Amino acid sequence: MNDTKRSPTRHSKRSEAYDSFTEHLLSRAIHPGQFISQRELVEITGIPLSAIRELIPRLETDGLITTVPQRGMQIAHIDLDLVRNAFQLRFFLELEAARLFTRQASDETIAKLRKEHEDVLKSAANGITPELLEHAQNVDWSLHDQIIDALDNEIIAKIYKVNSVKIRLIRQERFRLTEKLLQTVMNDHLAIIAAFEKRDPELAADCLRQHLENARGRALGISDR
Repeated sequence: MNDTKRSPTRHSKRSEAYDSFTEHLLSRAIHPGQFISQRELVEITGIPLSAIRELIPRLETDGLITTVPQRGMQIAHIDLDLVRNAFQLRFFLELEAARLFTRQASDETIAKLRKEHEDVLKSAANGITPELLEHAQNVDWSLHDQIIDALDNEIIAKIYKVNSVKIRLIRQERFRLTEKLLQTVMNDHLAIIAAFEKRDPELAADCLRQHLENARGRALGISDR
């Protein structure tokens, strides 16, 4: 195999740089609202300066950073407008995706989703640990991700990915999956899964809408449901 085939393409390097940035952002090595220089991003992420410079326009377009005159770059700030806008986009993308998923997902896929959620609740009955909370959060995200992935639409997947980063940041800043919320979220999801099993697209969308409304209410500080 020659060097050209072994070397990552320019596109893949950009994708790796983007993924590295978002991983550091979600791990809180970089904080929402933080002012940061290109050199500091190099130190934190290990991404070369040339890649950082190529990455910045995409991050600005995606709303993950803003260039502030005379102050430099600022990481996206979590405010009420971001919460409202990010959740509004979730409603637009996920409700229709849930309808299609209800019609198209295999019985095996749906059965696996049910088992994952029921296993979390069974484990919770024996005591909720930090490890279980982390696992439950991953199960939570996985359901939403699978609904979108099943569309097999690259354009929607890219939009969803960017918005998903913002939703995760909102959760970190405004509410996290707690012992109190674990059962609520899992039961919300099981209601959605039950609608999948019935092959009822409108019921699935209605259950998902209620779930998203609950999450939005928590993020806005107007509900603890």
